[in-house]
Amino acid sequence: MDALRSFMSPEVMTVAVALLVAFSIGGILYALFEPVLSGSKKRDERLGQIATRPSTIAERRPVRDADRRRKSVQDQLKDFEDKQKARSKKASNLTLNARIEQAGLEWEKKHFIYFSLASAVVFGLLGILTTGSLLFSAAFVFVGGLGFPRFFLSWRRKKRFEAFLVELPNSVEIIVRGVKAGLPLGDCIKIVATEAREPVASEFRKIVEAQMMGLTLTEAVGRLPERVPLAEANFFAIVVAIQQQAGGALSEALGNLAKVLRSRKTLKGKIQALSSEAKSSAGIIGSLPFVVTGILYLVAPDYIMLLFTETAGNYIIAGGLFWMFVGIMVMRKMINFDF
Repeated sequence: MDALRSFMSPEVMTVAVALLVAFSIGGILYALFEPVLSGSKKRDERLGQIATRPSTIAERRPVRDADRRRKSVQDQLKDFEDKQKARSKKASNLTLNARIEQAGLEWEKKHFIYFSLASAVVFGLLGILTTGSLLFSAAFVFVGGLGFPRFFLSWRRKKRFEAFLVELPNSVEIIVRGVKAGLPLGDCIKIVATEAREPVASEFRKIVEAQMMGLTLTEAVGRLPERVPLAEANFFAIVVAIQQQAGGALSEALGNLAKVLRSRKTLKGKIQALSSEAKSSAGIIGSLPFVVTGILYLVAPDYIMLLFTETAGNYIIAGGLFWMFVGIMVMRKMINFDF
């Protein structure tokens, strides 16, 4: 070794050591990555998959059936998603008759017009009796003829949808118990149409009537989200349609749906509880101007009546009401949650 060191210079020794280290590292890396680079690992995986595949026709049939059912469910979900998008676009342009039907009112379009005219007259008389100003009376007529009837219609529609959401989980559980007892789905829907509370009973009666007119059960149930544009009604229609076309345990699917509906109802209650403080604060802030005006009218009527008798006072009231409306809409947007 001493002779070798005397024969080789230090520079040559350094290069030799570096080459040995490089060859060692290269050998280690080749040993680690050789199966991947040569493709033997992928070949072994393919051979393992081939070995684990079902070899007989009886073993392959369940796999094909599961794949076929999975593909059918995926197609159904895609179809319902497309229908839901089209239904959402249509919901933004609902006709007056559709809104009246969703509100649960047995009115025609002319009845709504008569109600609007009567409301305009009542509000106009109320404006004349309270203010004595033609400008404010005209504003009262406008609110009574165009604003109040639509507000009333939206309020009835919202209340009906809330009642539908409260009763739907119970109705789905009735269907689950009927299916487990051996009854057909159509008979279970008839039981709900006669035994459930409104408005679920009337909506399920429409499903039964649609079947009597010749529609299939899937088509009849598929019309439910059009009359009741809620996510829960759409869930029910999707579950029924997928079960009718793809098969499967209907009682288990509807049981899971009932759990989901109750979970959504619980979540909605929690949201309402968390936002109740903000809503009460908004109500107090919005009512303060009217309360202060009433107190000033009782204490100093001549002072507050200048707002109603003078033109400048009328403009001040109109501006204040406008900005109050803007503030209320902003607070309403902040404390209302969609889920």
